[in-house]
Amino acid sequence: MVMSMDYIAFIRDRIQQLRLSQGISERELSLRLGKGESYIQHISSARNLPALTALLEICEYFEITPAEFFDPELKNPNLVKKAMKEIQSLPEEDICF
Repeated sequence: MVMSMDYIAFIRDRIQQLRLSQGISERELSLRLGKGESYIQHISSARNLPALTALLEICEYFEITPAEFFDPELKNPNLVKKAMKEIQSLPEEDICF
């Protein structure tokens, strides 16, 4: 079975989106993940895809779940987490409209 190019593009684009939201280079992310300095560049250029364990490491690095990684509606999952944490700290009467 051949993987759809849509999935490949999504994974590649999502990693790039997360990386750019943190303001780090492909090389820097590669090194922070303990990989060779061109690891992320190879993913970005669609030469390679991350193995499942590497994808989980990427999620862990960005402090997101795999479900958050694959949710195309979440442009900045860490910002959503911060907002939810703030909302949860409010009294219920301040949340209800």
